[in-house]
Amino acid sequence: MPSVPPTSPFGASSEPPAEPPAEPSDPSAPPPPAAPPGYGPPDEGVVAPADPYASPGGTPPPYGSPDPAQQGYGQYGQQPQQYGQQPQQYGQQYGQAYGAYGAMPYGVSAEAPYGVDHLGRPFSDKSKIVAGILQLFLGSFGAGRWYTGHYGIAVAQLLTCGGCGIWALVDGILMLVGNVTDPEGRPLRG
Repeated sequence: MPSVPPTSPFGASSEPPAEPPAEPSDPSAPPPPAAPPGYGPPDEGVVAPADPYASPGGTPPPYGSPDPAQQGYGQYGQQPQQYGQQPQQYGQQYGQAYGAYGAMPYGVSAEAPYGVDHLGRPFSDKSKIVAGILQLFLGSFGAGRWYTGHYGIAVAQLLTCGGCGIWALVDGILMLVGNVTDPEGRPLRG
């Protein structure tokens, strides 16, 4: 019984087709042109250069996992820093952290919660910017002086319509750039 070549389910033979016999080469024919370097099939025995970006283990780690090549990054013996955590060396290296034991920053104390000026006077709880803007726009009613607590001057500005607007304008500019104080003599804070 003759052997039947195996066929695939698609009806084609699973064996590769036979190549046609090679034609005898003509010795007088010129040789085929050589392909420029880098073109054509790879030479046998030549090893391709290694990928310089490949990880040392061969396959890259999954996305989001730490790279084993960078585990020793930083100081020796420390665990890698996790996102969102405060580095531990700050508080340990320089003693206590800012605000420890109720310490307040320089110039701020219980007597001067808004700080002190260059002469050591404590600042007021009122802002000179708010007082100046109120006085510039509502000075005919004495609004800046009502805000700072100078009620006598505020009543005088109210009765004179801010000195026909001139007193209110000058007073508003002085509040913004000058040395205006609150009723206790504390300078307005900036």
